[in-house]
Amino acid sequence: MRHALLVIAIVLSLRVPYLHHPIQGDDAYYLLSAQHAQIEPIHPLHVRFAFEGQMVSMQGHTHGPFNAWYLGALLALVGDVKELPFHAAYIPFSLIAALSALILARRFTPHPLAATFLFLATPAFVINGNSLETDVPFLAWFLLSIALYTGRRPYLAVVPLALAALTSYQAVVLIPILFLYSRQAWPVLLTPALSILAFQLLERSSTGTLPAQVLTGYFSQYGLQTLLNKLRNAAALTTHLGWLIFPLATLPVHWRWAAPFALAAAFYDPSPLFWLPFGIGASLLIALAPRVKSEWLVQWTAVFFAAALAVFFAGSNRYLLPIALPIAILTSHYRFARPAIVLQFLLSMALAFSNYQHWQAYRDFVTAPDGRLWVNAEWGLRYYAEALGGVPLLQGQSVQPGDSVLSSALKPSVRFNTGGGRLALIREAEVRPSLPLCLICLGGKSAYSTAQGGFRAFDIPSGPIDRISLSGVIAQRPTRSFLTMADPDASTQIVSGIYELEGNQWRWMAERGTVLLQRKPGPLTAKIFLPPQAPGRVVTLLADGQIVLTQTLPGPGSYDLKTKDLPPGDGDLTVTLSIDQPFQVPNDARRLGLILSSLGVP
Repeated sequence: MRHALLVIAIVLSLRVPYLHHPIQGDDAYYLLSAQHAQIEPIHPLHVRFAFEGQMVSMQGHTHGPFNAWYLGALLALVGDVKELPFHAAYIPFSLIAALSALILARRFTPHPLAATFLFLATPAFVINGNSLETDVPFLAWFLLSIALYTGRRPYLAVVPLALAALTSYQAVVLIPILFLYSRQAWPVLLTPALSILAFQLLERSSTGTLPAQVLTGYFSQYGLQTLLNKLRNAAALTTHLGWLIFPLATLPVHWRWAAPFALAAAFYDPSPLFWLPFGIGASLLIALAPRVKSEWLVQWTAVFFAAALAVFFAGSNRYLLPIALPIAILTSHYRFARPAIVLQFLLSMALAFSNYQHWQAYRDFVTAPDGRLWVNAEWGLRYYAEALGGVPLLQGQSVQPGDSVLSSALKPSVRFNTGGGRLALIREAEVRPSLPLCLICLGGKSAYSTAQGGFRAFDIPSGPIDRISLSGVIAQRPTRSFLTMADPDASTQIVSGIYELEGNQWRWMAERGTVLLQRKPGPLTAKIFLPPQAPGRVVTLLADGQIVLTQTLPGPGSYDLKTKDLPPGDGDLTVTLSIDQPFQVPNDARRLGLILSSLGVP
């Protein structure tokens, strides 16, 4: 009991100071599902939202509905999203995970308290436990399932096994892990698979769509399972494996194996934030390999790590939380395990504090807008802007004079047009945490959240970790009567429906594109290309809303459209080009009509 109270006290000391933690990371998307749960309680994932400029459905999310249901219940109870009660409501998950870890440590090591403390000091447990994401709730059900199944209460494990499966689909990995421990209650092990299947069939019967189909489509659309992403994922996860336990504990034991891998990694990135944990991670895998046939904790680690290599794609640190405990138990008897606990806690808390300051800067920067606010950012910055009426930008979106645009240099996900205006900076702020540490930062190579930029366990920034800006769109008269898509100021005269520049000379257009031109006498012309896959054939040109040309194209190819001389008029000229049928191509969510090179009165 004394040990349990001590573990509870440590968990509370990690969580209570962050009850006012700002909304961060993917919290924003889970909160969207919580809001939708107020409309469709059974189907909280039936929410569509803008993600990096594209409309997506949360039916294709990599997690089940449990977190959405939990947040939805909190939202119904509290009435609005409030950081303190929401974070307080997530503390029980940390307590379940911690106490389950203590129970398991008592069974598998003579040093249960040291193993539990090593587990609690894991960076992902300290940092991600302050979010509203699925990581710690899944960990809680994962460890509780194992504690019950291995504690001669296998049938009591049915509930946490089901909850784990409805939180994250990787719960199916529990089936081989627990099967390797004991086959006596093997029907219980079907629970994760049956729970996921039941959810899939519920969705299929009510919507006609399997969430797995939507998820597979997004894998293809975003190229998440490409070989390059898998290699990045493997390198980052190996690095994170080496940092689950502070290197002081493991390096003296495994340095002979770690040295050659660390040396090889140093040729790619000379920072010890990469090569040191990468070498240790690789050496741990080699050291554990001979024991995989005889030791269940090693089997647990091997099965989950292999699944992480096969299934995941971003290489995030939090992916390895389910094997932090067996690694902690296996290393709890090492000579330097106890001093490593102190150092790991200090590092994890420092990283958590820097992480807090990053998201706090977002919360502090956002204020109520005077007019329409567009958001060119994700995560917490987008959440706080949307809470004040901001609208996320879509790819090819056009903003108008009088609008304002909130952007993050760290995540400028959308290219947009300022048709009829130009951007003018209103205010700007640099995000600089007090401690020179970051989990994600400008120019950084941290793989803590994603391996897209590098493979370091975390990073030490040389400058600001982000720049936030608020810009206004100021009205500007068009300066060109004839617009080529490569003109450097083209975006200031594109009003809508025309996407970013490609090939240095052309742009994709949706089924309808509009530009603002300086009025000039003469014929209106357009240079277009109709690709082979385009189904549209009828193109129409409008000047100030009046049809001036309708032409049926015989088939794919390049065309030069030309009207009669335009009638005289006053003010600027609004020109719209349209085609009768749009289409889409794989790995691209945009609606496409044709390729546009130029438009206007020469």
